[in-house]
Amino acid sequence: MKILDFLQAENIPFQKLSLYKEAFTHASYANEAHHYNKDYERLEFMGDAVLQLYVSDFLFHLFPDVPEGTLTTLRSKLVREESLARFSKELGLGELLFLGVGEEKSGGRERESVLANIFESFIGALYLDCGKDEVIKILEQTIFQHVNDLDYDDITDYKTTLQELIQADQRKTVTYELLETSGPSNAPEFKVAVIMDEMRLGVGKGTSKKRAEQQAAKDALNKLATSDYLKK
Repeated sequence: MKILDFLQAENIPFQKLSLYKEAFTHASYANEAHHYNKDYERLEFMGDAVLQLYVSDFLFHLFPDVPEGTLTTLRSKLVREESLARFSKELGLGELLFLGVGEEKSGGRERESVLANIFESFIGALYLDCGKDEVIKILEQTIFQHVNDLDYDDITDYKTTLQELIQADQRKTVTYELLETSGPSNAPEFKVAVIMDEMRLGVGKGTSKKRAEQQAAKDALNKLATSDYLKK
């Protein structure tokens, strides 16, 4: 698909087609095509800043009661390389790339780092050419739709919350004990208990020890919230 076809298919009211060509030009192509010496890196810089602003604004209003640290983690998950490459694929941006011969042969068109870069450079070009409203339309098709895909148990640090609660009341620490590992070697499941003074406060399962520990801490917090522990 040509860049012009893509812009028309997305109903983007573009003014400067050259900006989008720059957004999809890899350095390898710019180096080989002596008649064209611009690549996407400057627009990638701009797009990164635009994404940080509008994704932050979206999350800030979507989660009015979520603290700064959690919002930062949410944003980082939405704009990390893996995520941006996914959104780039959804839009078919890889097909629009201008690549050098060597980069083409080595699979650059499918490389996550490149796909993430051109998502940012495309956003940068779109912002400079059309402004905020058109950027938001693209973000609504991509990033904003995937907020619910995030693993919130990875984002919420139940272990820290539990430790702070215990220390505030009794100045004690908790430990985590692996109870069992089950499932195949390529997809194991871990079962972990969180313990204080030989008393099991909670149990959790997860696809990694870290996730199992977070689930155990979450289980402990839920139990403590309904017990006499917090009423002392």
